[in-house]
Parts: sequence; C-alpha cells; structure tokens
Amino acid sequence: MACFLVPAAEAVVTTIAAKAEEKKEHTADLGENKAQMEEVKIPLSRKLHWLTCLLFGGAVLLAFEHVWHGEVVPWFPFLTAAADPADAAVMLHEMSTVGVTMAILVTAVWAVMCLVADSFARKENMARRLQAGGAAR
Repeated sequence: MACFLVPAAEAVVTTIAAKAEEKKEHTADLGENKAQMEEVKIPLSRKLHWLTCLLFGGAVLLAFEHVWHGEVVPWFPFLTAAADPADAAVMLHEMSTVGVTMAILVTAVWAVMCLVADSFARKENMARRLQAGGAAR
C-alpha cells in the first residue's frame, strides 16, 4: 500500500548526506597534494549517490506498481488505505515490515557494491604502483 515511502524517505536522507559529503570533499580536495590525487579512490559522496539512485529507482517503480493497482490515487488522501482507520493500521504495518525490509535489503546490496568497487580501486592502485616501480628501474 505505501511500502515505497520508506525507501523514498531513506533516499531523501541519503541525498542530503551526499550533498554535505560532496561539499566537505570539495574543500578537502583543495589541500591534497598531487601524489594523493593520482591514487584511485571512490569518494563517499559518489557511493552515497549510488545508494540514492538505487533507493529512488526502487521507490518510483513501487509507486508505479501501487498506482497501477489503484492503491495510490491523484486525489486526497492519495493513499486509498489512509481513508479508513482500519486500512491505515494495515498500511502502517506494511510500511514497518515490507518497506523497512526493502530499504535494508537495498542498503545491503549497496554496501556489497561499495566493497567490490573498493576492491577494484585497490587492485588498480597496486597495478599502478607496480608499473611505476618497474618504470623506475
């Protein structure tokens, strides 16, 4: 009924966090030296942007599915379950179980994705160091 609201709310929070982190990274980039800039590193703001995209994408698809089934309508109260108190209790239960589970699952997939991306970045850095060491000889 309204399970898509939980990932959407998390996406809003991660969007704000990504913007704040991006601003912090931009000020930190100004002070770094050239050697650190050559090292491959995926910034946290980019990783948070990935999470935001995953969450918003899932929320939009779920919202479309709920519109398709008539659970979300273009007039007040927008959620058909919100019109009746008994249905509202069911809706809140669905949000707290299904919605939270989906948000946690998407976040877990994102965490694994970040670990894999960091692993690739480490391998790239190691290859660059080996190349630089071989070129110096």
